[in-house]
Amino acid sequence: MVFDAIKKLIVEFNDSDPDAITLETTFKDLGIDSLDTAELLINLEETVGKEIELDEEVTTVGDLVAFVEKKLKE
Repeated sequence: MVFDAIKKLIVEFNDSDPDAITLETTFKDLGIDSLDTAELLINLEETVGKEIELDEEVTTVGDLVAFVEKKLKE
């Protein structure tokens, strides 16, 4: 669920090909910088209904998925 939500946000954010987005895809490959990642997270907060503070570095989509899943369990 988290991966699908993040993937959808990325596609909406920069018109990426959804089939090209995997857990191993880096944000750099997608042309997304750290500020863009923070903006994606804000949009994701609205989707999951919980505030999530990005307090560690994430470089891949999988990193962000794992981070969000961990925060949702807290």
